[in-house]
Amino acid sequence: MAKQPHLLVEPGDLNDVALLPGDPGRVDRIAGHCDDHEVVAENREYKVVNATYEGTDLTICSTGIGSPSAAIAVEELAAVGVETFLRVGTTGALQSGIEIGDMVVATGAAKDEGTTDRYEATAVPAVPDYDALSALVDAAEANGEDVHVGPIATDDAFYAETDEYVENWEAAGLLAVEMEAAAIFSLARRKGLAAGAICTVDGNLVEGTQKGTTDDEELPEKAKNNVERAIEISLTAATSL
Repeated sequence: MAKQPHLLVEPGDLNDVALLPGDPGRVDRIAGHCDDHEVVAENREYKVVNATYEGTDLTICSTGIGSPSAAIAVEELAAVGVETFLRVGTTGALQSGIEIGDMVVATGAAKDEGTTDRYEATAVPAVPDYDALSALVDAAEANGEDVHVGPIATDDAFYAETDEYVENWEAAGLLAVEMEAAAIFSLARRKGLAAGAICTVDGNLVEGTQKGTTDDEELPEKAKNNVERAIEISLTAATSL
């Protein structure tokens, strides 16, 4: 199959490194930071753009919400030659003191989702590539940013994150919860490819500030501002990979 059925891209269309936001609208925000960009394809929750940032050619592709959608994106991007995947997303904090607008770089993701179960045992770890992880941390430091670095959880059910779930994740020392990283990490690893993730905190579940409860819009203002900073970090990281 030459043209991928969901992303509508073919071998040779894209670049080696892809930034993966969940929201298609964030593709445009990332592209706005680049020197130039061109829309390659747009279908369903997927918007695919090629761009150049400080002389580095890269691709930006939205994944939609959740691991099933993200897995389709990784499968089809990998099929046409993408080698490195950097998730640029949002996340809910699971530890007191992690504030809205803070950034988290994941060192691994608990597999509280069902997609990776179809690929491998739950006991197989969902971890980022070391070089991708290091590039994100180094880029944050180069940009003068402090980030929380540690394990997170990936969950399928946004509206079923009960107090018990949150307490268990908090007790395990997980920094935050989101919905795509475990699938992105696992599929990249299985294919011998690289993946990393940086996410901006949009609420703190242990402090009762889940996304959408602090403002009339999806993201609080501080989180919106720091999404821009996370984008800059991910773009800086992409130039070194």
